[in-house]
Amino acid sequence: MRTIIIFLFCLSFLSTRAQTKAVKIMQNNVDRPKLVVGIVVDQMRWDFLYKYYTRYASNGGFKRMMQQGFSFDNTIIPYMPTVTGCGHASVYTGSVPAINGIVGNNWPEGEGMVYCSEDKTVKGVGTTTASGQMSPRKMLTTSVCDELKLATNFRSKIVGIALKDRGSILPAGHSADAAYWYEPKAGNWISSTHYMDTLPKWVNDFNAVKWQNNFYKKGWNTMYDIQSYSQSSKDVQDYEAKPLGKDQLGFPYDLRRFEDNNYDAIIKTPFGNSFTLAFAKAAIEQDNLGKDSVTDFLAISFSSPDYIGHSFGPNSIEIEDTYLRLDQELGAFFDYLDAAVGKGAYLSFLTADHGVAHVPAFMLQHKIPAGIIDDNQLSDSLNMYLKKKFNAEKMVQFIHNYQLYLNQKVLDSMQLSKDDIKVICIDFLRNQKGIDRVFDLEEMMEIPLPASLREQIVNGYHPKRSGDIQIILNPGWIDGGKAGTTHGLWNPYDSHIPLLWYGWHIPKGSTSEEVYMTDIAATVSALLHIQMPNGSVGKSLVPFMKSK
Repeated sequence: MRTIIIFLFCLSFLSTRAQTKAVKIMQNNVDRPKLVVGIVVDQMRWDFLYKYYTRYASNGGFKRMMQQGFSFDNTIIPYMPTVTGCGHASVYTGSVPAINGIVGNNWPEGEGMVYCSEDKTVKGVGTTTASGQMSPRKMLTTSVCDELKLATNFRSKIVGIALKDRGSILPAGHSADAAYWYEPKAGNWISSTHYMDTLPKWVNDFNAVKWQNNFYKKGWNTMYDIQSYSQSSKDVQDYEAKPLGKDQLGFPYDLRRFEDNNYDAIIKTPFGNSFTLAFAKAAIEQDNLGKDSVTDFLAISFSSPDYIGHSFGPNSIEIEDTYLRLDQELGAFFDYLDAAVGKGAYLSFLTADHGVAHVPAFMLQHKIPAGIIDDNQLSDSLNMYLKKKFNAEKMVQFIHNYQLYLNQKVLDSMQLSKDDIKVICIDFLRNQKGIDRVFDLEEMMEIPLPASLREQIVNGYHPKRSGDIQIILNPGWIDGGKAGTTHGLWNPYDSHIPLLWYGWHIPKGSTSEEVYMTDIAATVSALLHIQMPNGSVGKSLVPFMKSK
């Protein structure tokens, strides 16, 4: 009997050891970082990496990623329109508007416009306004964050953070633990019932501090002697907007006037980036991101460069100062991650949702072709032309996202052929100054176009959400007003973006091979050994990095 008991004990011991060994083998077979930190800089042109290179700090963010990580110097957005909603969705879904459905920041639906992250079925958390009625519901595919959730049976923690709601919501995906965005009216970080019923205590505590006032007290002056900003135009230009007040004509900007009464102003200064990073650090600490054996994901988007860039343009001192500050803040953030998560224990990438065109007036100053159209005026002129022909009001519903949307309800009431009206509209538009090409989107495969441009148009076309006629402007032309600038077209200044990788398992190196925004999610998926998002059309860039 004693022999049998000893035999059974030995079997049990060996079985336990085998199970323990099996568990260890299974864990070791899936090699993943503790934390993934995705960084999107809203409106960052690729050339900013080199335009200000000599001024970036050696221990800052950009040089650290470029010198210690891997840089893809020829990363292209493979669709248009190149705008914020599309960019954030495509970075994280590895997809294009034709598949993920995010065809713009807004697009016509019914008789009005819808917003890419609006959701009237949810309520705001931390707010009673419509600013909180947001979710990723309009995005038709998963994001890489959703796929990480699925791969870990929903044990991974996913958090999205951005001043703009679409900059946090679309990257974090459908199954995120939280997405937080900023409501300027009350000056608070908020969320929606898609994610939670109440804000965590730490978010309420963070909001109560009113960090904005601390930044306002300091004001915004250049980090260095203003005369040293030789890569920028002189301060104060007629073509610059005045987002901080009509009387604020240049540096230094007095922000004290905004204390406790204007929480919107911070987003139009580089301190919006500081504010975002402070909140991101709080989220890491309070949500214990990267603290256990299950990989977590923090998606951060810096929205302020977009607000500043739209107002002042990419050749302004304001933009140069913004990037010099952001460089130093990113360097400090990586130091923080080294201490909080562990050096080499986190994976990070940095990219942009789109670039930006130079201000047309700036270009004309230097004898470079450029110009402005106004899509509202263009729409009004075309509607007047059509009214004279058919005696019908508002046959063109919208010109938006560089596409024309016909008013089908009016056409039906007049028993007019849509195809016939398209021909008339195209003939009218092709004769307008600044328009390079215009064509029926249903005939885009037959229009003589460079293959890469055709692909961008096809990738941006969703039959249920896109328009009827595509408008392409001359290079250097924008849809806007006399002050500031914008983005949205196929041109390299809008579509050529940075892509830097740093940290866990990332070798040193760079390549000028052409790759695409849509490759980012596929690469994260390959590195984490998880499935690509369910609408992904990108390819993994891991082979590029391994070959160097």
